[in-house]
Amino acid sequence: MENKVKVTSSKEFTSENERLNTIGVKSWDAFRSAGLLFFINGILHAFGWAIVVETTEGIVTAVYPARVKYRGFDEQSQDEEHAKIANYLAENAPNFPEEIK
Repeated sequence: MENKVKVTSSKEFTSENERLNTIGVKSWDAFRSAGLLFFINGILHAFGWAIVVETTEGIVTAVYPARVKYRGFDEQSQDEEHAKIANYLAENAPNFPEEIK
């Protein structure tokens, strides 16, 4: 009988090695700099939720889900974050087909 390693994606891996070869752990800073926190929070705001990232002197100190009373972002923030997402896609999209094999 094989031991299976389960992650939050509900994908089951047959070994720790398979999991490590499939999941590339990234930092919260990388997630934010790619514009992905903005993208996800834009969706979560519709439901009154957000992922909050607290920093001290530029270092992430806490990350947690929270209920929020506001919805959306100001225009300048949206423009900046959309540019980050566009750059991320331009740099990474060519790799997507190979990554999902």
